Amino acid sequence: MSGKNVTEVRLADAAGIAEAARILESGGLVAVPTETVYGLAARADSAEAVARIYAAKGRPDFNPLIVHVSGVEQARTYAEFAPEARALAAAHWPGPLTLVLPRRQDAPLAPAVTAGLSTVALRAPAHPAMQALLAAVDFPLAAPSANRSGFISPTTPAHVLASLDGRIDLVLDGGATTAGVESTIVAVRADGSVDELRPGPIAVGTRGGGGGIEAPGQLASHYAPGKPVRLGALDAEADEFLIGFGAIAGDCTLSASGDVTEAAARLYACLHQAARAPQPRIAVARVPEQGVGRAINDRLRRAAA
Repeated sequence: MSGKNVTEVRLADAAGIAEAARILESGGLVAVPTETVYGLAARADSAEAVARIYAAKGRPDFNPLIVHVSGVEQARTYAEFAPEARALAAAHWPGPLTLVLPRRQDAPLAPAVTAGLSTVALRAPAHPAMQALLAAVDFPLAAPSANRSGFISPTTPAHVLASLDGRIDLVLDGGATTAGVESTIVAVRADGSVDELRPGPIAVGTRGGGGGIEAPGQLASHYAPGKPVRLGALDAEADEFLIGFGAIAGDCTLSASGDVTEAAARLYACLHQAARAPQPRIAVARVPEQGVGRAINDRLRRAAA
């Protein structure tokens, strides 16, 4: 399916959703907008389709994928839901929260989705295009971010095409995404405790994790713009592209008013602009470690690693 030279782009309207569903049904790859970033969707019950995700992204196969579902009813087909998990889903689904839960023994998922782990990462997305697509198919969708592995995550169709044009079948164009950083990921442990594995737009759980890779976005080096990145900059040196925040204006500004929510929505657009800029290095102004600022700083530290 994915041998085209140029990837098709279709509006995320009824006709586009129907075309996307047809491609996914036959094992192809479709980039779809979510409220966080664009995801690269394939049917999660097909080993061949999931292998195409890893191949298109150049993604290490020890890095598990998030399975996107329509809601708790479908999610219970794949995972055991303790009371704490049910409460989190009731409070935050649909939305940018991924739950890492014990995988059901009989879960009809391709083994590569969970990367050999006994858990599965599940999310019910809030974006109308992704919801419409999930309603149009009778299988779950594995959907990591729609970019080459390690590169900057995409918040527009142009960002998707920058690294995946010709490697995937279709991009559903839903415009720019709103949250701008990937979902919060939490693991619900057997004792009912909740560990945050990746910060995101929703703050729940205790910062933790077992040290190994349990979920996407935990690799030390990730979201890389392909240039050295200096954090906490007050101004730019001569060979630097400056990403500003608040009073520090910069060549591209995350938020002139110092709003971390606006900064999250603009983070990847500024990193993409910096990656294309003639300056060989990137400097980034300090973003406060509050609210979604924690997620922004997490992504920036990985980009600088």
